[in-house]
Amino acid sequence: MKPVSSSVLIPFVITLLFSFLWATSAHTHEDFLQCLTLHAGNSTSSISQVIYTPFNSSYSSVLEFSIRNPRFSTPATPKPLVIITPLHVSQIQATIKCSQKYGMQIRVRSGGHDYEGLSYVSYVPFVIIDLINLRSINVDVENGTAWVEAGATIGEVYYRIAEKSRNFGFPAGVCPTVGVGGHFSGGGYVTMLRKYGLAADNIVDAQMIDVKGRILDRESMGEDLFWAIRGGGGASFG
Repeated sequence: MKPVSSSVLIPFVITLLFSFLWATSAHTHEDFLQCLTLHAGNSTSSISQVIYTPFNSSYSSVLEFSIRNPRFSTPATPKPLVIITPLHVSQIQATIKCSQKYGMQIRVRSGGHDYEGLSYVSYVPFVIIDLINLRSINVDVENGTAWVEAGATIGEVYYRIAEKSRNFGFPAGVCPTVGVGGHFSGGGYVTMLRKYGLAADNIVDAQMIDVKGRILDRESMGEDLFWAIRGGGGASFG
């Protein structure tokens, strides 16, 4: 009779364990969403408009849209608890604060071209900040500079520069769908490397959000950190 009892007991214990884990996960998920709403209260747009969970019908399409490596587009691939597509920097700050509070890892996705899926895969509970809505490009021909949001692609940068001038350009990669966030923070190998250096060598200022939710520019972050973010890898420093 003992083997029978053991065979019945083990599945029962496992079932209880999975039920407990699911209840804990669901509770944390709800608290996390409430935290986002609370901390993004001053945003001009409701954060509920940019949150996608597995319970949303559009969750899968948003997740799959920027997955460039099909190896990570399988049912077995770990999925984020929440995807946030912020429209304003305050929504990013809220995500950082709430992720810290509830022990969520953050993955930041620009173009999704990283070979190992590091911008949309993790093996611990995680959320994705997808920068697809933060892609504005402001070209200042007079000063020879441009402000580019991290959700823009290389192709969009080339296009906006060409709109304003036939004499200006920018040294970056050849694939137009690569996101500038990952490309620039990884250094940015370019076809004009010998003459103009890496893409990151031509960045004269930057804004980033640190782990405390502070917005830093080149002056406030300091030269060491400014040097590090231009080649040290996306999301390594902020």
